[in-house]
Amino acid sequence: MGLIVIAVYKPKNGKEEQLKEILKSHTPLLRSLGLATFRQPVIMKAKNGSYLELFEWSSRESVDKAHSHPDVQALWKKFRDVCEYETLSSLEESSVQFPEFEPVSL
Repeated sequence: MGLIVIAVYKPKNGKEEQLKEILKSHTPLLRSLGLATFRQPVIMKAKNGSYLELFEWSSRESVDKAHSHPDVQALWKKFRDVCEYETLSSLEESSVQFPEFEPVSL
């Protein structure tokens, strides 16, 4: 059984389009390495401009493997260059019972 996560990325000034391009390749790379399932990821946008990515890791072990895989590390560096990692609790939407986000198609 996999592990579903929600990642929150707040683009740095002027880096939103670059972030969206990186998001296009994130789950496909993880899948190609056997680290993510073929469950379709969901990309959403919060009121503050942050992007949320809901995807499924293959297992807890796959998360650990990602942290030492050079291809994943290179992609994660690209993320760090264009965004800040945020938490769900940092989003205004997290204060309501049924938060709503804008759907994003990449």
